[in-house]
Amino acid sequence: MAEAPRMDPSGLTLPVWVAAAARAALQCLLGMPVEEMQVLTLPDRSEPLRVPVQSVAPLAQGEQALAISLCDPGPGLDLTRGLEIWVRLCWQQPAPIETEGDDWLELVAGEGVGRMESDQRLCISSFARQLLQRNLQPLLPRGRALRLEVILPAGRALAERTSNAAFGVVDGLALIGTQAQVQASASPDQLKATLEQLKQLTRAAVFEGGLVVVIGENGLDLARSSGLADRVPVLKVGNWIGPVLVAAAEADVQELLLLGYHGKLIKLAGGIFHTHHHLADGRLEVLVALAVREGWATEHLQHLLQLPSLEAAFLALSECDPEAAGALWQAIAATVEQRSRTYLERYGRWPLRIGAALFDRSRRLRWAGPEGLRLLNRWGGDVQRPI
Repeated sequence: MAEAPRMDPSGLTLPVWVAAAARAALQCLLGMPVEEMQVLTLPDRSEPLRVPVQSVAPLAQGEQALAISLCDPGPGLDLTRGLEIWVRLCWQQPAPIETEGDDWLELVAGEGVGRMESDQRLCISSFARQLLQRNLQPLLPRGRALRLEVILPAGRALAERTSNAAFGVVDGLALIGTQAQVQASASPDQLKATLEQLKQLTRAAVFEGGLVVVIGENGLDLARSSGLADRVPVLKVGNWIGPVLVAAAEADVQELLLLGYHGKLIKLAGGIFHTHHHLADGRLEVLVALAVREGWATEHLQHLLQLPSLEAAFLALSECDPEAAGALWQAIAATVEQRSRTYLERYGRWPLRIGAALFDRSRRLRWAGPEGLRLLNRWGGDVQRPI
């Protein structure tokens, strides 16, 4: 007997709401009855899911269809709450001769949807693509192909409150969810899940005492693509970095590498070990304070606190004195290591050695502290050494 679709649609990532609107638009385009609750099949779970769609309408004498869904990321702090998602769907003209591969679906980044700065292509995860494929292709008549434009009317303004630009995503919000359910990185449930995964990693028969802790999806991707994850267990954490360090020490981890974007790990250099931006920021202040410690002249630093982002401050320092800016970031990486050890010593005495390695917006490894460099030399695989 088929499993009943899950009823509660809250707590879902942005790609799920896009897929629901897209499926409703396709039903409209085909002249089918449009379901108010779209039943989606998901790549990351066995049971189907019912997701509501706000409205659907035919356009251009039925040659196009527009559908709207309303994002509900569930409880917690999430800027996509209430975000309207518009999907405009039409047939590709002319249709590709062969539609068995990816040619059957042309994805277009409309207003408010993030594009890669390097080539202007839509910034979308493989999970989001799979979700569209699973839920659109079965309805598609043979020999037809679709053009799907995603529009987020408030996306451009909301993107200014994210770190998208730091990773080369411009003009709006990226469709980069990697699963259906929202992972609330600031929630106690997320910490509980992370600690459970840590327990499993450290109890495995192949565990040899080393661990890489990555901060977010970009760090995880770098660890995997470089081969680092083939040599050492990798644990992706949210914002609860301090408790994870303590738990790792208690689990008899001997060596730990913190691998993360410089805009996140710099908070640790300021003694901030819960890094969610709603709870603590201070990154520019930490940068200025450490620059003063490294001997930068006041006239070079006064304007930094007025800049819109840490990336802008980093570029300003690099333009002023590239060599001194590089030395400053090396000092910041070393300070992350030192402050992490100090944090750990508040709770006990363990032999855990902590290294830090920082990458930039292009996911190039740029700076590492002394311990971080030592661990990279041992575990680094094909990862590019700090430059």
